[in-house]
Amino acid sequence: MTANVDLAVKVMLALVVIVVATTVCGRLARRVGQPRVVGEMVAGVLLGPSLLGAFAPGVQTYLFAPSVKSVLYVLSTIGLTFYMFLVGVALDHGFFTRGAMRRAGLLATSGIVPTLLLGGAVAALVYDRLAVPGTGRWLFLLFVGGALSITAFPMLARILQERGIENTSLGLLTLVAASIDDAAAWILLALIGAFATGAGSGHALLTMAGTVVFAVLMLTVGRRLLRVLGDRADREGAVGRDGIALVIGLVTAAGCFTDAIGIYSVFGGFIAGLAIPQSPVLRRVLTEKLMDFNAILLLPVFFAYSGLNTKLGGIGHWALVPPLVLILLAGTGGKYLGCALTARVQGLSWRYASAAGGLMNARGLMILIFINVGLGYGIVSEELFSMLVIVAIVTTAAAMPIYRMSISPAIEEAERAIAAAGSVPDATVSTR
Repeated sequence: MTANVDLAVKVMLALVVIVVATTVCGRLARRVGQPRVVGEMVAGVLLGPSLLGAFAPGVQTYLFAPSVKSVLYVLSTIGLTFYMFLVGVALDHGFFTRGAMRRAGLLATSGIVPTLLLGGAVAALVYDRLAVPGTGRWLFLLFVGGALSITAFPMLARILQERGIENTSLGLLTLVAASIDDAAAWILLALIGAFATGAGSGHALLTMAGTVVFAVLMLTVGRRLLRVLGDRADREGAVGRDGIALVIGLVTAAGCFTDAIGIYSVFGGFIAGLAIPQSPVLRRVLTEKLMDFNAILLLPVFFAYSGLNTKLGGIGHWALVPPLVLILLAGTGGKYLGCALTARVQGLSWRYASAAGGLMNARGLMILIFINVGLGYGIVSEELFSMLVIVAIVTTAAAMPIYRMSISPAIEEAERAIAAAGSVPDATVSTR
Protein backbone atom coordinates (compact mmCIF):
# COMPACT_ATOMS: atom_id res chain seq x y z
CA MET A 1 0.00 0.00 0.00
CA THR A 2 1.09 3.56 -0.61
CA ALA A 3 1.71 5.82 2.38
CA ASN A 4 -1.57 7.70 1.87
CA VAL A 5 -3.65 4.53 1.63
CA ASP A 6 -1.94 3.12 4.71
CA LEU A 7 -2.69 6.33 6.62
CA ALA A 8 -6.34 6.24 5.51
CA VAL A 9 -6.70 2.65 6.74
CA LYS A 10 -5.15 3.50 10.11
CA VAL A 11 -7.34 6.58 10.55
CA MET A 12 -10.52 4.64 9.76
CA LEU A 13 -9.49 1.89 12.18
CA ALA A 14 -8.85 4.49 14.87
CA LEU A 15 -12.28 6.01 14.21
CA VAL A 16 -13.94 2.60 14.65
CA VAL A 17 -12.19 2.13 18.00
CA ILE A 18 -13.15 5.64 19.12
CA VAL A 19 -16.82 5.26 18.18
CA VAL A 20 -17.06 1.90 19.96
CA ALA A 21 -15.25 3.10 23.10
CA THR A 22 -17.18 6.35 23.43
CA THR A 23 -20.52 4.66 22.74
CA VAL A 24 -19.93 1.94 25.36
CA CYS A 25 -18.61 4.36 27.98
CA GLY A 26 -21.41 6.80 27.19
CA ARG A 27 -24.04 4.11 27.81
CA LEU A 28 -22.34 3.09 31.05
CA ALA A 29 -22.30 6.71 32.18
CA ARG A 30 -26.03 7.01 31.57
CA ARG A 31 -26.63 3.87 33.61
CA VAL A 32 -24.99 5.45 36.66
CA GLY A 33 -26.86 8.74 36.27
CA GLN A 34 -24.14 10.70 34.50
CA PRO A 35 -24.46 12.51 31.15
CA ARG A 36 -23.23 10.54 28.15
CA VAL A 37 -20.53 13.14 27.62
CA VAL A 38 -18.82 12.20 30.91
CA GLY A 39 -18.47 8.64 29.67
CA GLU A 40 -17.09 9.87 26.36
CA MET A 41 -14.55 11.99 28.22
CA VAL A 42 -13.44 8.99 30.29
CA ALA A 43 -13.25 6.86 27.13
CA GLY A 44 -10.81 9.34 25.63
CA VAL A 45 -8.55 9.11 28.67
CA LEU A 46 -8.74 5.28 28.68
CA LEU A 47 -7.62 5.14 25.03
CA GLY A 48 -4.53 7.13 25.91
CA PRO A 49 -1.36 6.17 27.75
CA SER A 50 -3.17 5.87 31.10
CA LEU A 51 -4.81 2.51 30.27
CA LEU A 52 -4.42 1.24 26.70
CA GLY A 53 -0.88 2.56 26.51
CA ALA A 54 -0.01 0.97 29.84
CA PHE A 55 -1.40 -2.51 29.12
CA ALA A 56 -1.00 -2.72 25.35
CA PRO A 57 1.56 -0.11 24.30
CA GLY A 58 2.10 -1.72 20.92
CA VAL A 59 -1.60 -1.58 20.09
CA GLN A 60 -1.90 1.98 21.33
CA THR A 61 1.11 3.09 19.29
CA TYR A 62 -0.21 1.39 16.14
CA LEU A 63 -3.75 2.77 16.48
CA PHE A 64 -2.69 6.29 17.37
CA ALA A 65 0.60 6.88 15.61
CA PRO A 66 1.69 10.54 15.29
CA SER A 67 0.42 10.75 11.71
CA VAL A 68 -2.99 9.40 12.80
CA LYS A 69 -3.14 11.81 15.73
CA SER A 70 -2.56 14.71 13.34
CA VAL A 71 -5.60 13.70 11.30
CA LEU A 72 -7.65 13.15 14.46
CA TYR A 73 -6.75 16.66 15.61
CA VAL A 74 -8.13 18.13 12.39
CA LEU A 75 -11.31 16.04 12.64
CA SER A 76 -11.77 16.93 16.32
CA THR A 77 -11.43 20.64 15.57
CA ILE A 78 -14.00 20.42 12.77
CA GLY A 79 -16.37 18.37 14.93
CA LEU A 80 -16.18 20.72 17.90
CA THR A 81 -16.58 23.82 15.73
CA PHE A 82 -19.70 22.48 14.03
CA TYR A 83 -21.14 21.21 17.28
CA MET A 84 -20.89 24.65 18.83
CA PHE A 85 -22.39 26.11 15.65
CA LEU A 86 -25.43 23.89 16.17
CA VAL A 87 -25.61 24.95 19.82
CA GLY A 88 -25.73 28.57 18.67
CA VAL A 89 -28.40 27.75 16.09
CA ALA A 90 -30.59 26.09 18.73
CA LEU A 91 -30.45 28.93 21.25
CA ASP A 92 -33.51 31.13 21.68
CA HIS A 93 -32.47 34.63 20.57
CA GLY A 94 -35.17 36.10 22.78
CA PHE A 95 -32.89 35.51 25.75
CA PHE A 96 -30.20 37.88 24.48
CA THR A 97 -31.59 41.06 25.96
CA ARG A 98 -29.40 43.64 27.66
CA GLY A 99 -30.60 42.53 31.10
CA ALA A 100 -30.03 38.84 30.37
CA MET A 101 -26.53 39.46 29.04
CA ARG A 102 -25.74 41.54 32.11
CA ARG A 103 -26.85 38.68 34.38
CA ALA A 104 -24.83 36.16 32.37
CA GLY A 105 -21.78 38.43 32.45
CA LEU A 106 -22.02 38.82 36.22
CA LEU A 107 -22.40 35.06 36.65
CA ALA A 108 -19.34 34.42 34.47
CA THR A 109 -17.28 37.01 36.34
CA SER A 110 -18.29 35.60 39.71
CA GLY A 111 -17.01 32.21 38.61
CA ILE A 112 -13.75 33.50 37.17
CA VAL A 113 -12.47 35.99 39.75
CA PRO A 114 -12.72 33.94 42.98
CA THR A 115 -11.37 30.82 41.26
CA LEU A 116 -8.53 32.78 39.67
CA LEU A 117 -7.55 34.23 43.06
CA LEU A 118 -7.90 30.95 45.00
CA GLY A 119 -6.13 29.01 42.26
CA GLY A 120 -3.31 31.54 42.26
CA ALA A 121 -3.00 31.31 46.04
CA VAL A 122 -2.76 27.51 45.92
CA ALA A 123 -0.29 27.75 43.05
CA ALA A 124 1.90 29.98 45.23
CA LEU A 125 1.92 27.25 47.88
CA VAL A 126 2.88 24.46 45.46
CA TYR A 127 5.15 26.51 43.19
CA ASP A 128 8.43 25.13 44.52
CA ARG A 129 7.20 21.54 44.29
CA LEU A 130 5.19 21.46 41.06
CA ALA A 131 6.45 24.24 38.78
CA VAL A 132 8.86 23.40 36.00
CA PRO A 133 12.30 24.86 36.83
CA GLY A 134 12.74 28.22 35.15
CA THR A 135 9.03 29.06 35.04
CA GLY A 136 8.32 32.52 36.45
CA ARG A 137 6.29 32.55 39.66
CA TRP A 138 3.64 34.99 38.41
CA LEU A 139 3.30 33.14 35.12
CA PHE A 140 2.78 29.89 37.01
CA LEU A 141 0.20 31.47 39.34
CA LEU A 142 -1.69 32.98 36.42
CA PHE A 143 -1.72 29.70 34.53
CA VAL A 144 -3.03 27.56 37.39
CA GLY A 145 -5.67 30.14 38.31
CA GLY A 146 -6.74 30.43 34.69
CA ALA A 147 -6.99 26.68 34.23
CA LEU A 148 -9.22 26.35 37.30
CA SER A 149 -11.44 29.27 36.26
CA ILE A 150 -12.61 27.55 33.06
CA THR A 151 -16.18 26.37 32.53
CA ALA A 152 -16.35 23.84 29.70
CA PHE A 153 -18.60 25.64 27.25
CA PRO A 154 -18.94 22.71 24.78
CA MET A 155 -19.22 20.20 27.64
CA LEU A 156 -21.96 22.19 29.38
CA ALA A 157 -23.81 22.57 26.09
CA ARG A 158 -23.74 18.81 25.56
CA ILE A 159 -24.97 18.15 29.12
CA LEU A 160 -27.83 20.64 28.78
CA GLN A 161 -28.86 19.28 25.39
CA GLU A 162 -28.90 15.69 26.69
CA ARG A 163 -31.43 16.74 29.34
CA GLY A 164 -33.35 18.99 26.93
CA ILE A 165 -32.91 22.09 29.12
CA GLU A 166 -30.66 24.22 26.90
CA ASN A 167 -33.49 26.71 26.27
CA THR A 168 -34.80 26.91 29.82
CA SER A 169 -33.99 30.00 31.87
CA LEU A 170 -31.24 28.27 33.83
CA GLY A 171 -29.85 26.51 30.76
CA LEU A 172 -29.60 29.72 28.75
CA LEU A 173 -28.15 31.69 31.65
CA THR A 174 -25.38 29.19 32.39
CA LEU A 175 -24.65 28.50 28.72
CA VAL A 176 -24.15 32.16 27.85
CA ALA A 177 -22.16 32.69 31.05
CA ALA A 178 -19.97 29.71 30.14
CA SER A 179 -19.33 31.14 26.68
CA ILE A 180 -18.19 34.43 28.26
CA ASP A 181 -16.14 32.47 30.80
CA ASP A 182 -14.34 30.45 28.15
CA ALA A 183 -13.75 33.45 25.91
CA ALA A 184 -12.04 35.17 28.85
CA ALA A 185 -10.04 32.01 29.59
CA TRP A 186 -8.74 31.76 26.02
CA ILE A 187 -7.78 35.43 26.01
CA LEU A 188 -5.94 34.75 29.27
CA LEU A 189 -4.24 31.75 27.66
CA ALA A 190 -3.20 33.97 24.73
CA LEU A 191 -1.68 36.38 27.25
CA ILE A 192 0.11 33.53 29.05
CA GLY A 193 1.40 32.16 25.76
CA ALA A 194 2.61 35.60 24.73
CA PHE A 195 4.65 35.97 27.91
CA ALA A 196 5.84 32.34 27.85
CA THR A 197 7.17 32.75 24.31
CA GLY A 198 8.35 36.33 24.74
CA ALA A 199 5.83 37.77 22.27
CA GLY A 200 4.53 40.35 24.76
CA SER A 201 1.06 41.64 25.63
CA GLY A 202 0.45 43.14 22.17
CA HIS A 203 -0.53 39.71 20.83
CA ALA A 204 -3.20 39.30 23.53
CA LEU A 205 -4.60 42.77 22.79
CA LEU A 206 -4.87 41.92 19.11
CA THR A 207 -6.72 38.74 20.03
CA MET A 208 -9.23 40.67 22.14
CA ALA A 209 -9.77 43.31 19.46
CA GLY A 210 -10.17 40.71 16.73
CA THR A 211 -12.73 38.78 18.79
CA VAL A 212 -14.89 41.86 19.39
CA VAL A 213 -14.78 42.97 15.75
CA PHE A 214 -15.61 39.46 14.51
CA ALA A 215 -18.57 39.05 16.88
CA VAL A 216 -20.03 42.46 16.03
CA LEU A 217 -19.73 41.94 12.26
CA MET A 218 -21.21 38.43 12.38
CA LEU A 219 -24.17 39.44 14.54
CA THR A 220 -25.01 42.54 12.51
CA VAL A 221 -23.91 42.38 8.86
CA GLY A 222 -23.69 38.59 8.80
CA ARG A 223 -27.14 38.11 10.34
CA ARG A 224 -28.75 40.50 7.83
CA LEU A 225 -27.23 38.63 4.90
CA LEU A 226 -28.25 35.24 6.30
CA ARG A 227 -31.80 36.46 6.81
CA VAL A 228 -32.23 36.25 3.03
CA LEU A 229 -31.46 32.51 3.22
CA GLY A 230 -33.83 32.09 6.16
CA ASP A 231 -36.71 33.91 4.45
CA ARG A 232 -36.26 31.79 1.33
CA ALA A 233 -36.22 28.59 3.39
CA ASP A 234 -39.48 29.57 5.10
CA ARG A 235 -41.16 30.38 1.77
CA GLU A 236 -40.09 27.15 0.07
CA GLY A 237 -40.22 24.88 3.13
CA ALA A 238 -36.74 23.50 2.37
CA VAL A 239 -33.08 24.45 2.08
CA GLY A 240 -31.24 23.67 -1.13
CA ARG A 241 -27.80 22.15 -1.46
CA ASP A 242 -26.26 25.53 -2.28
CA GLY A 243 -27.71 26.98 0.91
CA ILE A 244 -26.23 24.19 3.03
CA ALA A 245 -22.89 24.63 1.27
CA LEU A 246 -22.98 28.36 2.03
CA VAL A 247 -23.59 27.73 5.73
CA ILE A 248 -20.87 25.05 5.96
CA GLY A 249 -18.40 27.39 4.27
CA LEU A 250 -19.36 30.21 6.64
CA VAL A 251 -18.85 28.05 9.75
CA THR A 252 -15.50 26.79 8.50
CA ALA A 253 -14.31 30.31 7.70
CA ALA A 254 -15.49 31.59 11.09
CA GLY A 255 -13.64 28.82 12.91
CA CYS A 256 -10.54 29.41 10.83
CA PHE A 257 -10.53 33.13 11.63
CA THR A 258 -10.98 32.79 15.40
CA ASP A 259 -8.36 30.03 15.50
CA ALA A 260 -5.95 32.29 13.62
CA ILE A 261 -6.36 35.15 16.09
CA GLY A 262 -5.86 32.82 19.06
CA ILE A 263 -9.38 32.51 20.50
CA TYR A 264 -10.01 28.90 19.32
CA SER A 265 -12.32 27.83 16.50
CA VAL A 266 -15.13 26.77 18.85
CA PHE A 267 -16.10 30.41 19.38
CA GLY A 268 -16.16 31.12 15.67
CA GLY A 269 -18.60 28.26 15.23
CA PHE A 270 -20.77 29.43 18.12
CA ILE A 271 -20.98 33.03 16.92
CA ALA A 272 -21.81 31.80 13.40
CA GLY A 273 -24.65 29.78 14.92
CA LEU A 274 -25.98 32.84 16.73
CA ALA A 275 -25.94 34.72 13.42
CA ILE A 276 -28.37 32.22 11.85
CA PRO A 277 -31.83 33.87 11.73
CA GLN A 278 -34.73 32.46 13.74
CA SER A 279 -36.09 30.65 10.70
CA PRO A 280 -37.87 27.45 11.81
CA VAL A 281 -37.20 25.68 8.51
CA LEU A 282 -33.53 26.68 8.27
CA ARG A 283 -32.80 25.75 11.89
CA ARG A 284 -34.58 22.39 11.57
CA VAL A 285 -32.81 21.43 8.33
CA LEU A 286 -29.37 22.40 9.61
CA THR A 287 -29.88 20.40 12.80
CA GLU A 288 -31.20 17.34 10.96
CA LYS A 289 -28.40 17.30 8.40
CA LEU A 290 -25.45 18.05 10.67
CA MET A 291 -26.17 16.89 14.22
CA ASP A 292 -26.15 13.08 14.14
CA PHE A 293 -23.02 12.62 12.06
CA ASN A 294 -21.20 15.24 14.09
CA ALA A 295 -22.31 14.02 17.53
CA ILE A 296 -21.72 10.32 16.83
CA LEU A 297 -18.44 10.47 14.92
CA LEU A 298 -16.63 13.81 14.91
CA LEU A 299 -17.29 15.07 18.43
CA PRO A 300 -16.10 11.85 20.14
CA VAL A 301 -12.84 12.28 18.21
CA PHE A 302 -12.35 15.49 20.20
CA PHE A 303 -12.58 13.59 23.48
CA ALA A 304 -10.32 10.82 22.21
CA TYR A 305 -7.66 13.20 20.93
CA SER A 306 -7.50 15.05 24.24
CA GLY A 307 -7.32 11.75 26.12
CA LEU A 308 -4.40 10.61 24.00
CA ASN A 309 -2.33 13.42 25.52
CA THR A 310 -3.39 12.72 29.11
CA LYS A 311 -1.23 10.78 31.56
CA LEU A 312 -2.70 9.94 34.95
CA GLY A 313 0.52 8.34 36.14
CA GLY A 314 1.94 11.69 37.15
CA ILE A 315 0.70 11.29 40.74
CA GLY A 316 3.01 8.64 42.06
CA HIS A 317 3.06 8.96 45.86
CA TRP A 318 0.98 10.11 48.82
CA ALA A 319 2.94 13.34 49.28
CA LEU A 320 1.13 14.75 46.25
CA VAL A 321 -2.36 14.09 47.66
CA PRO A 322 -2.52 17.28 49.83
CA PRO A 323 -1.69 19.56 46.87
CA LEU A 324 -4.31 17.71 44.80
CA VAL A 325 -6.95 18.26 47.49
CA LEU A 326 -6.07 21.95 47.75
CA ILE A 327 -6.27 22.43 44.00
CA LEU A 328 -9.60 20.59 43.82
CA LEU A 329 -11.08 22.60 46.70
CA ALA A 330 -9.87 25.90 45.24
CA GLY A 331 -11.33 25.15 41.82
CA THR A 332 -14.63 23.69 43.02
CA GLY A 333 -15.24 26.03 45.93
CA GLY A 334 -14.33 29.21 44.09
CA LYS A 335 -16.53 28.47 41.11
CA TYR A 336 -19.51 27.01 43.02
CA LEU A 337 -19.68 29.59 45.81
CA GLY A 338 -18.94 32.54 43.55
CA CYS A 339 -21.61 31.60 41.00
CA ALA A 340 -24.21 30.46 43.53
CA LEU A 341 -23.95 33.58 45.69
CA THR A 342 -24.05 35.89 42.68
CA ALA A 343 -27.06 34.05 41.23
CA ARG A 344 -28.83 34.40 44.57
CA VAL A 345 -28.03 38.13 44.76
CA GLN A 346 -29.49 38.52 41.25
CA GLY A 347 -32.78 37.13 42.56
CA LEU A 348 -32.65 33.42 41.78
CA SER A 349 -33.92 31.02 44.40
CA TRP A 350 -31.38 29.09 46.47
CA ARG A 351 -32.24 25.98 44.45
CA TYR A 352 -31.55 27.67 41.13
CA ALA A 353 -28.46 29.38 42.52
CA SER A 354 -27.04 26.04 43.70
CA ALA A 355 -27.83 24.44 40.34
CA ALA A 356 -26.09 27.30 38.52
CA GLY A 357 -23.00 26.87 40.70
CA GLY A 358 -22.92 23.14 39.99
CA LEU A 359 -23.34 23.51 36.23
CA MET A 360 -20.71 26.23 35.98
CA ASN A 361 -18.24 23.86 37.68
CA ALA A 362 -18.27 21.49 34.68
CA ARG A 363 -14.76 21.99 33.29
CA GLY A 364 -14.53 18.96 31.04
CA LEU A 365 -11.95 18.69 28.33
CA MET A 366 -11.58 22.41 27.75
CA ILE A 367 -9.30 22.48 30.78
CA LEU A 368 -7.40 19.56 29.22
CA ILE A 369 -6.81 21.64 26.10
CA PHE A 370 -5.72 24.54 28.30
CA ILE A 371 -3.23 22.47 30.29
CA ASN A 372 -1.95 20.65 27.20
CA VAL A 373 -1.03 24.06 25.82
CA GLY A 374 0.67 24.84 29.14
CA LEU A 375 2.56 21.57 28.91
CA GLY A 376 3.75 22.56 25.47
CA TYR A 377 4.93 25.91 26.79
CA GLY A 378 6.81 24.10 29.57
CA ILE A 379 4.86 25.79 32.37
CA VAL A 380 3.46 22.74 34.20
CA SER A 381 5.02 19.52 35.41
CA GLU A 382 3.61 16.08 34.71
CA GLU A 383 2.44 15.86 38.34
CA LEU A 384 0.44 19.09 38.14
CA PHE A 385 -0.89 18.09 34.73
CA SER A 386 -2.26 14.84 36.18
CA MET A 387 -3.85 16.70 39.09
CA LEU A 388 -5.66 19.07 36.75
CA VAL A 389 -6.91 16.12 34.70
CA ILE A 390 -8.46 14.70 37.87
CA VAL A 391 -10.01 18.11 38.59
CA ALA A 392 -11.55 18.10 35.10
CA ILE A 393 -13.13 14.67 35.54
CA VAL A 394 -14.33 15.15 39.13
CA THR A 395 -15.90 18.58 38.60
CA THR A 396 -17.64 17.54 35.39
CA ALA A 397 -18.97 14.35 36.97
CA ALA A 398 -20.24 16.36 39.97
CA ALA A 399 -22.20 18.86 37.84
CA MET A 400 -25.34 16.77 37.33
CA PRO A 401 -25.59 15.35 40.88
CA ILE A 402 -25.50 18.93 42.21
CA TYR A 403 -28.09 19.97 39.64
CA ARG A 404 -30.40 17.06 40.50
CA MET A 405 -30.11 17.74 44.23
CA SER A 406 -31.02 21.36 43.57
CA ILE A 407 -33.80 21.10 40.96
CA SER A 408 -36.61 18.56 41.31
CA PRO A 409 -37.77 16.56 38.26
CA ALA A 410 -41.17 18.26 38.39
CA ILE A 411 -39.64 21.74 38.20
CA GLU A 412 -37.32 20.69 35.39
CA GLU A 413 -40.20 19.21 33.39
CA ALA A 414 -42.27 22.36 33.86
CA GLU A 415 -39.47 24.58 32.60
CA ARG A 416 -38.80 22.23 29.70
CA ALA A 417 -42.46 22.49 28.70
CA ILE A 418 -42.43 26.29 28.92
CA ALA A 419 -39.27 26.45 26.79
CA ALA A 420 -40.81 24.08 24.22
CA ALA A 421 -43.84 26.38 24.02
CA GLY A 422 -41.56 29.15 22.80
CA SER A 423 -41.13 31.33 25.87
CA VAL A 424 -38.28 31.59 28.34
CA PRO A 425 -39.32 31.14 31.98
CA ASP A 426 -37.98 33.59 34.53
CA ALA A 427 -35.77 31.73 36.96
CA THR A 428 -35.71 34.72 39.29
CA VAL A 429 -39.26 34.00 40.39
CA SER A 430 -39.27 30.21 40.25
CA THR A 431 -39.49 27.95 43.29
CA ARG A 432 -37.98 29.95 46.11
